[in-house]
Amino acid sequence: MSHEAISVFDMFKIGVGPSSSHTLGPWRAAQRFVSTIQTRYPGIHPVSVQVLLYGSLAKTGKGHGTDVAVLMGLSGEDPVTIDVNSINDKIAAIGELHQLHWGAQHWIAFHPDTDVQFLFNDSLPFHPNGLSFLATMENGDTISETYYSVGGGFVVQEGEKASAAASVDLPFPINTSDELLHWCMKTGLTINEVVMENESAWRSDAETRKRVLQIWYTMRDCIYRGIHQQGILPGGLNVRRRAADLNRRLTKGATYTDFDSWLEVIRRGGASFQYILDCVSCFALAVNEENASFGRVVTAPTNGAAGVIPAVLLYYIAFCDGNEEDKIIRFLLTASEIGSIFKKGATISAAMGGCQAEIGVSSAMAAAALAESLGGTQRQAIMAAEIAMEHHLGLTCDPIGGLVQVPCIERNTMGAVKAITAAQLGLQSTPDFAKVSLDKVIKTMWDTALDMNSKYKETADGGLAVHIPISLSEC
Repeated sequence: MSHEAISVFDMFKIGVGPSSSHTLGPWRAAQRFVSTIQTRYPGIHPVSVQVLLYGSLAKTGKGHGTDVAVLMGLSGEDPVTIDVNSINDKIAAIGELHQLHWGAQHWIAFHPDTDVQFLFNDSLPFHPNGLSFLATMENGDTISETYYSVGGGFVVQEGEKASAAASVDLPFPINTSDELLHWCMKTGLTINEVVMENESAWRSDAETRKRVLQIWYTMRDCIYRGIHQQGILPGGLNVRRRAADLNRRLTKGATYTDFDSWLEVIRRGGASFQYILDCVSCFALAVNEENASFGRVVTAPTNGAAGVIPAVLLYYIAFCDGNEEDKIIRFLLTASEIGSIFKKGATISAAMGGCQAEIGVSSAMAAAALAESLGGTQRQAIMAAEIAMEHHLGLTCDPIGGLVQVPCIERNTMGAVKAITAAQLGLQSTPDFAKVSLDKVIKTMWDTALDMNSKYKETADGGLAVHIPISLSEC
């Protein structure tokens, strides 16, 4: 059996909200299309470009900012470095001027209302998240490419062969949790140590550590921004931000000037169950309110589930003596490996598997990482992941108005709390007597995804999305 090589930085990507599959993926696809044309036609520019959005990208694309993402990608902007506060002005300028700064190099005529088409009734066979780019060049040539945003910011071009990353020769090739346990038992390494050894196939340990910490810094900064932002989230649903008010109650008017001083206030605030529960909820709300506002977040493993892992990691840092760089790195390495196993064995795309594939997977990732961080064995960590996913099986994706707000934001608080509970259960259990393995749960999740009606897979055609309707024109 071949083994797909997935790095920690495939599972954790820095980007812009609100959706990894509907925003970050299409943005990356647009960048790739620009790069293809620049390589194939050096010195020759397009005179026109059209974007066709299919399936779930069409049905919930407005609410997820898919059109915004492709325009930014075609304009040469990068989701990692763009000033997120500039996005609205850039989009407004394209609409007013009817011009697009192609690849940040050449102005072309572009009318967003007609050159980005939402094909609500059309779907491509490979994946529900399909999009095509069509360009006419100055020399009269036409070129088209089709991409699929398959979840977590991963993008696959139609007909694309296995990526170079997938062909990396890993010291410990892993597709399943049984294989992960095999290597742990054979070598005596912890899960995070196995992951670090595999990461050495791509880069030095020092570079891996540096980049993992950058992932944490981005998560940390997102939480800190989120707890200070107030008002109504964009999109027309009129959802009010809650993290700032909750943080104000938790900190009781205490003064602080930066993340570290705020964290000290939180740490001194108490140790009651209710207080810690409110803190975890606040952390998760902060991230996903930022995500819903086109803020900078980390896919973990997706944007819609971006708040679970930061919330659980910050719980570990604040209340479980986890505030050390080595501990933070180990937490994120372990979490990434569990996420990669889910991606290989099932999906991390809500358009394929419903919300079980996003909140469920993120909760399992966080549970395993927390269990191992608190001293659990490899088997206990994997058991914690299984427990977390087992209680997310069948969770549907039915965003109201196609927005990553209701029920998505609150679901991150639920996923974080379940992860902490699952980690504690794993630590208090004897995995040798477990009735259900993580691999069986992953297989069950995939079977459930295949059986799930498409209207519950990020299409806004069922569930809350139809019982609390909102016109796409409002979004």
